[in-house]
Amino acid sequence: MYTSLTYLQKTRLHHILSRIPQKINHWAINPWRRISLLAIILLTGFLIGTLIGTVSGAFGLMDPIAALLILAIIELALRVRRYLYLYPEQRLALHMLDTFRIGLLYGLLLEGFKLI
Repeated sequence: MYTSLTYLQKTRLHHILSRIPQKINHWAINPWRRISLLAIILLTGFLIGTLIGTVSGAFGLMDPIAALLILAIIELALRVRRYLYLYPEQRLALHMLDTFRIGLLYGLLLEGFKLI
């Protein structure tokens, strides 16, 4: 008979992947490390925002699809943010999500000013 998907096997890979958020939280206790991690996340969001704006501008026909994709990413981030806000131990993930959203919107805004 089929087993439920909620009971995953405790493999080494599962154990390593489940400890990654704890290790990042422990690593980011140092304020300089936290700032550098958030700066990398901000620049990653900026890169993705710039790429989406550039690629959709190059093809020209995909502007509505790119707008829908960006809207879906931002709405998904807002829904995840509501969940993360309830748990104080997830503050780093909340800050990472917020800085990614800021970088994404800044990249799109800069691409919009290039078109003017």
